[in-house]
Amino acid sequence: MRVRDTPLSRVRWSHGTVAELFSGRDNSLGLLRLLLASAVVLSHARILGFGSREFGYSFASGQTDLGKMSVFGFFILSGILVTRSGNRLPIGRFLWHRALRLLPGLWVCLLVTAFAVAPFLYWRQHGGLAGFWNHGESPFDYLRANFAIRVHQWGISGVLDGAMHKGLAHNRSFDGALWSLEYEVLCYLGVALLVLAGARAGGVVRARRAILAVAAVLGWFVLTEALADPLTNATEIPMRDGMPDVPIVGGFVVNWVFYLGFAFVLGALIEAYKERIPVSDPLGVLAGLTLLASLHYGWFYVIGVPAFAYLLLWLAIRLPKPFRRVGAKHDYSYGIYIYGFVVEQAVAALGGARWGFGVYLALAAGGTLLAAVLSWHLVERPAMRLKDIDRARPAPPRHTDAAAGAPAAAAGHDLARAGTAVR
Repeated sequence: MRVRDTPLSRVRWSHGTVAELFSGRDNSLGLLRLLLASAVVLSHARILGFGSREFGYSFASGQTDLGKMSVFGFFILSGILVTRSGNRLPIGRFLWHRALRLLPGLWVCLLVTAFAVAPFLYWRQHGGLAGFWNHGESPFDYLRANFAIRVHQWGISGVLDGAMHKGLAHNRSFDGALWSLEYEVLCYLGVALLVLAGARAGGVVRARRAILAVAAVLGWFVLTEALADPLTNATEIPMRDGMPDVPIVGGFVVNWVFYLGFAFVLGALIEAYKERIPVSDPLGVLAGLTLLASLHYGWFYVIGVPAFAYLLLWLAIRLPKPFRRVGAKHDYSYGIYIYGFVVEQAVAALGGARWGFGVYLALAAGGTLLAAVLSWHLVERPAMRLKDIDRARPAPPRHTDAAAGAPAAAAGHDLARAGTAVR
């Protein structure tokens, strides 16, 4: 019997595997990272400017909100790209690349916050800087306490405490968004262990059974929490004892190690098993519906986060070509993430919320984008140019061997393109 030709019958079950379709820069990762970072800023606007719950909290039945869900998205994408980076680089160069991507932007952000934003706000509050530099939480203390990734001091010279006393601000932290960076670094160190275990190119993917075992352990923890309460909110679970201190970074909250680690390892699994994962439009739609259902009815961390992982992957591959140009050359997402909280707090402390949410958000978003653009072009991008320092350059091909060397040169170009996708 002939199958009737309908739009549904023409839907392709699979366009190929992730290995075939997700490489190089021909994807929409730049757009997705930009949207996730902007969603964090949007979500924080309600709580920092107006003391309200963040967007999405009610729809998610108290399980999460738009900002924290976006952080999970970042960890998923980071799991894919950092695992890819670890799979192709030796341990020293892998750690060097990770440090260059994270630390210069962070350090300059801390300097700008401590020695530009905070003193300006203090001057506006007090008409001068008397008492600012020698305060118990001075800008020098802020820089010293936070330069090693983990935040040990949230305020600076009582600036935001004063703004809260006047009813202008609703949080005393200058840059609360930095809390997630220490957990990202912990995930990097986990990949670094796999790099050491592999000790050769492709070693991380060859250790995929270890990745699967880690995913099972982390997933079991998340599942047991959900069995006790399907509407669990990871941020509101009574804090368990902190893990032992890690040199430089410090201690971690066990809950966040498991929850964010689970999101990261889902991305790592996608990279490790990319030859077996289909890129399917029906699965992409199903993942989106599953995510929405889990947000509203429960089991977000058990069912929704894996669905979110596949949805992000599917979008990165299947969004139309015009979207793939966004962020392909200039990645402002990290700058938006680390500066958004600072700018929003500054706008709030200056009374920007009195004009309403729309004006407050416009001021905060504009200031954040400006800071992110400057951070990328003046700090992050120049730092990333150092990633291949001291690497031996290949000798130019001899003219007599030009024809024989052409395929090798093309292969090297393709490998270079594949590497540029790693954040």
